[in-house]
Amino acid sequence: MDASPARRILRAAALLGCCCLVPVSGCSVLGSGGTEETSADRAAHAAAVPLTATDLQNQYQKVIRNVLPSVVQIQATSDLGSGVVYDGSGHIVTNAHVVGNEKKFKVTTANNEEPLTATLVYSYPEQDLAVIRLDKVPQGLRAASFGDTEKVQVGQITLAMGSPLGLSSSVTEGIVSATGRTVSESPSGGPGATIPNMVQTSAAINPGNSGGALVNLDGQVIGIPTLAASDPDLGGSTAPGIGFAIPGSMVKTVADQIIKQGKVTDSGRAALGITGRTVVDVNYQPSGVAVVTVKPGDAAAKAGIRPGDIITKVGGDDITTITSLAESLASDRPGQRTTVTFSRDGVGRTVEVTLGEQ
Repeated sequence: MDASPARRILRAAALLGCCCLVPVSGCSVLGSGGTEETSADRAAHAAAVPLTATDLQNQYQKVIRNVLPSVVQIQATSDLGSGVVYDGSGHIVTNAHVVGNEKKFKVTTANNEEPLTATLVYSYPEQDLAVIRLDKVPQGLRAASFGDTEKVQVGQITLAMGSPLGLSSSVTEGIVSATGRTVSESPSGGPGATIPNMVQTSAAINPGNSGGALVNLDGQVIGIPTLAASDPDLGGSTAPGIGFAIPGSMVKTVADQIIKQGKVTDSGRAALGITGRTVVDVNYQPSGVAVVTVKPGDAAAKAGIRPGDIITKVGGDDITTITSLAESLASDRPGQRTTVTFSRDGVGRTVEVTLGEQ
């Protein structure tokens, strides 16, 4: 294997292999000018030392050894997925679509061959996240460390860990391909969750990976793999190398609320406070969202929007389907002001709306 790409990856820890420590009591490590060398100086010197292929391989293996014990397999009655140990009390975070409508699960950890039982704490389908808890916490259960989503950058190496196709403790490798993606799930039977700020990765995501861990080379979980892109030109089959993970910061926000309060009380997601359905024009093309119900006292009601109105625009976004409406609102925050354009009895209107919370 050609190791030249690996040699271009820099290693901060290499400093310890290239410095000489003077064995005199009270002395300091000195730079070339005879002055005391700071940590910034040491990091700069270390950046000049490239990783070898063996070093990079060792780093991969270290991360896998540290994180894989925190990734579990979750078996529901008719579905199988993955989960990540969230704390030492036996809480495990996973996808809402993994738990479905069930309350009891079998969980296989990396250190236990026999499945353990777990109970649902709360499922939050709006963000496709759920928390379950082991009925009995085994010895040696290791919680994962979650990273800061704001520090995730395109090009970072990622490892996806989980149970693709039922193959437990599997690892695939890739990079962060993009950040800030808004993605709408499309499960059978209707529209799924629309999730903002997702991490796109080239690490292979297959059925069974859902709810597992997307990990950086610092051993931090930066996302929960949730779905792979599908290619409509290939009959809806999975598009290779395009997978999406719910950002780690959002996972922590939701999981902390579920564990402390038993439910999500602050989603941070904007909402109009309506239910709606997609309508089509005379050519049977999607042309807007018909308002079915309006929640009293919520954003749409306060703005004068009524059942039967057809929403065609939010802010600068054209609205043609219920999914496009969800995607438009996904990047907004509760309390934010925007405009909503709709038609009523064939007459177009635009109103200003202060968005509520999902």
